[in-house]
Amino acid sequence: MKIKTLIVDDEPLARERVRRMLQDEKDFEIVGECVGGLEAVETIDRLAPDLIFLDVQMPQMSGFEVLQSLELPNLPVVIFVTAFDQYALKAFEFHALDYLLKPFSKDRLRTALSRAREQIEITQPNTVDERLTALLNDLKSENKYLERLLLKSSGRIYFVKTDEIDWIESAGNYAKLHVGRETHLLRETMSGLEESLNPENFLRIHRSCIVNIDRVKELHPLFSGDYAVILHDKRELTLSRNYRDRLLNLFKKQKRA
Repeated sequence: MKIKTLIVDDEPLARERVRRMLQDEKDFEIVGECVGGLEAVETIDRLAPDLIFLDVQMPQMSGFEVLQSLELPNLPVVIFVTAFDQYALKAFEFHALDYLLKPFSKDRLRTALSRAREQIEITQPNTVDERLTALLNDLKSENKYLERLLLKSSGRIYFVKTDEIDWIESAGNYAKLHVGRETHLLRETMSGLEESLNPENFLRIHRSCIVNIDRVKELHPLFSGDYAVILHDKRELTLSRNYRDRLLNLFKKQKRA
């Protein structure tokens, strides 16, 4: 069985080094190369490689962010490739994941390939390795709240910074992000977004609506304890009485600060 292999690194010489060293490894088939994280996410979704050589430090999107953007549980086996990064090395060692420290030797690569073969043989299809899952969970705890969201649309992959979002509404199995005059669909639940966004900046004001606090201009009382939330662009949203106290307490806290 051929092991479908993807190389992800923004340095041409680093990609060439891995490609050259794999020439003698007949059971590894290089199915593609990527120079950045966005391209890698799209390529992994499309080609479903068994193994990825993944650079940790890349412009725009790190190797960690690539993994966090992939859909569980269909993650491939990963060999991280990194320059000296003390935090990264400790994380890999703790979770027993393999990594290659640049510049690496052919013998070191062969050791990593041997471990990859074993992991691919014992990993059940469509099952995330527990160690990789643990690493991703640790990364999420280190970066508790999202600062940008990765979106996929019509073959495009792009980012939206969370501080650019005005408000979010539920749209079936999706969340609709309102960013200025643009709207974007994200396959995520409102509860999931509520947990992922900084509560100092974003607040759920209705079961189907989350608002960026900085975009709120006025509050007008309505009937039955509800409020009309007026944004700076004059958009009017409804603050349900079930969420009223949270918003009012946040405003009081900011006023005291």
